[in-house]
This record gives sequence, structure tokens and C-alpha cells, in this order.
Amino acid sequence: MKIVSIILILASAFLSIKHGWDAFQPPSPEQAKMMGNLGITGSVMPYFGVFSIIIGLMLLFPQTFFLANVLNAVTIVLIMALSLRAGDFKTALMEIPFLALPLLLIWFKYPFKF
Repeated sequence: MKIVSIILILASAFLSIKHGWDAFQPPSPEQAKMMGNLGITGSVMPYFGVFSIIIGLMLLFPQTFFLANVLNAVTIVLIMALSLRAGDFKTALMEIPFLALPLLLIWFKYPFKF
């Protein structure tokens, strides 16, 4: 169980840092269209990038692990809500596994005892 947890933590941190780094790159036409549909402007992207990189780094420290996963989950729910508001149900549904990851990591770290 510990090995799976470590792999998931590293994967989640990598994805957060990668997405944060990608926010500083010029968007592809498909990405620009998706951001436009969600109502996200290009001037906001660097802030999302910094936020995502910080979350990725916070995941690696036990003191900030829980907060990082909560922030990650809130960010994903925000993307899902913006997608639903724009009528893009496919994107909202595609985000479900990414929402499950931080919640699963919290559960692995703090399992409920019944």
C-alpha cells in the first residue's frame, strides 16, 4: 500500500508541476479554444501556473500534504464547474479521475477507521 501511495503522490506532484509549467507556454489552438470556452483569459494563465507548481511542491511535504490535495481537488472542481457552465459535459466528465486522485491520496494518508 505504501508503494502505491508513493507512486500516486509522485504522479500527482509531477502532473501539477507539469501543468503549471505548461501554463507559461503559448497555448495550442485547441487549448486556446478550450480556455476561451471556459472563460479563462491568457493573462490569468501564469497565476494558475504558479498556483499549480506550488501545489505540486506542497504535495511532497508531509506538513502541507493535506492542504495541497484539498487545493488540487478544489481546482479540479472549479474546472468542472466552468466546463458545465459552458455546456462542455465531456470535459467535466474527463476531470472525474483527476478529482479522484487527490481524494484517494487523502484517504491513503488518513484512512478512516471503522
